[in-house]
Amino acid sequence: MGFFTRLKEGMKKTNKSFGEKLKYVFTGNEIDEDFYDELEFALVSSDVGASTAEEILDSLKQKVKETKTKTTDACKKLLKQSLVEILEQAEVTEFCYPCVILVAGVNGVGKTTTIGKLAGKFDKMGKKVVLAAADTFRAAASEQLTEWANRAKVKIVSSSEGADPASVVFDAITSAKARGADVLIIDTAGRLHNKVNLMEELKKINRIVEKNYPEAQYHKLIVVDSTTGQNALSQVELFNKAINITDLAITKLDGTSKGGFLFSLVNTYGLPVRYVGVGETADDLLEFNATEFVDSIIE
Repeated sequence: MGFFTRLKEGMKKTNKSFGEKLKYVFTGNEIDEDFYDELEFALVSSDVGASTAEEILDSLKQKVKETKTKTTDACKKLLKQSLVEILEQAEVTEFCYPCVILVAGVNGVGKTTTIGKLAGKFDKMGKKVVLAAADTFRAAASEQLTEWANRAKVKIVSSSEGADPASVVFDAITSAKARGADVLIIDTAGRLHNKVNLMEELKKINRIVEKNYPEAQYHKLIVVDSTTGQNALSQVELFNKAINITDLAITKLDGTSKGGFLFSLVNTYGLPVRYVGVGETADDLLEFNATEFVDSIIE
């Protein structure tokens, strides 16, 4: 299946929630203030967020005025354009090799699984991959990542539980250089019960990468669980302050009706969505396409 087919299949819950609310709004023919009020309510109740919903409406009204649109059916196409513009405001940077991908996020969002799927994707592209198991605070994290590494047949650098994460990253950089690796992917801890220590550790890892692997293109990807909806924004804010996040990966979109939060997340932080997860298999981690995402939730 192509991106759109897999995405639409995985987005059924969001389509039913978001799409059905919008479908009701567009059943009328007249574009008036009541129409805009109902549309704003539908957006906000679909987890888009109040301020982003207001921006979307402002953009839509401008388009309606410029195109002299008279029917709600034609207006729906303009709404889709406004939604796509929100999601495309930040451009995804193409990978150049060698590259480092530091993966952050709170525990339970699917961070380690996402790394495993990424390793498989790069391996299928013919890229040489090294994984760094720098989440040394959770014993199962290293074991889980090792399982993914074995499945993808890629090299993993790990240490004992409680080891210094920064030292694991340093060793992984050394290994990546020695092997002529194209991609180094770093798993990091996500324990938010001790925010200060976690963020300081991330900053330390960040410095290690920048100092010891300056020739590599550096990406800082945060994994966000879509089922948390608007709560994801506070997680992104926290990690962004510490290490300047560059990309978003959104997991579990197949298990939520809260897909509307993605618009406020991108709009608030100006970060591009690089990947979305709509299932359990490696093939269900999809490269994001804004137009097809909007088409999958608004028919």
